[in-house]
Amino acid sequence: MATPDSDAFVRSFARGLKVIEAMGRGERKQTIAGIAEACDLPRTAVRRFLLTLIELDFVRGDERYYWLTPKVLRLGMSYLYTLPFWRTAQLVLEELCASVGQSCALSVLDEEDIVYVARAHSRRILAMSPVLGSRFPAHAVSMGRILLSALDEEQLNNYLDRAKLSKLTNWTITDRAQLVAQIRAAGEQGYAWVDRELDESICGIAVPIRDPETGVAAAINVSLPAGPWTEETARDEFLVPLRQAAARIRSASM
Repeated sequence: MATPDSDAFVRSFARGLKVIEAMGRGERKQTIAGIAEACDLPRTAVRRFLLTLIELDFVRGDERYYWLTPKVLRLGMSYLYTLPFWRTAQLVLEELCASVGQSCALSVLDEEDIVYVARAHSRRILAMSPVLGSRFPAHAVSMGRILLSALDEEQLNNYLDRAKLSKLTNWTITDRAQLVAQIRAAGEQGYAWVDRELDESICGIAVPIRDPETGVAAAINVSLPAGPWTEETARDEFLVPLRQAAARIRSASM
């Protein structure tokens, strides 16, 4: 593995990627000064990276501002195309959404967050309505809990050491021992239920999508408005169709 202080680590390449990431997090059009501050890099270095990215058509600019082009989407889509189940997953999600009348999503674990890689919206739009690429802290959402349940003890401890267990709502579990207990319980029962821990208006139930080679590869969930639903009623209503959808997605990767 190439570490930042090893000869194999290409620092200029890493900085160029850092510039793209910073531009994706800020305003659509940004100045060199703003990008340099976001990346913690010298303005002269950022200017060289931007000129290179312009030449490659990943960035456009005028005398003051710079912005990303649609070509940057190729970088993200390259990852999605490598997921063996991705194309099937979107169709399955849309059918599940139509069947249960609620919004559904599929996500993967990326460091401390989950990342949405597929999404189907119901007509009942929730207050928080994530889209493809949305990121949320794994410990505070149902898909994150079920993904974390697949980690071994060392991996889970490493996650908890890195993660910011912030109090996002009055219901967010931030006590480490209690959180571990919830994660392990999710793994044992084969589903995760999280109620109002990320947003006070949302709860959700999720199940894993298992891969025969890598174990749990992703998670699929149903998002619900908080209040009318309890863990018991959500389990009775959605657990079977969720598991059936997960099995269909899993079969696409075999």
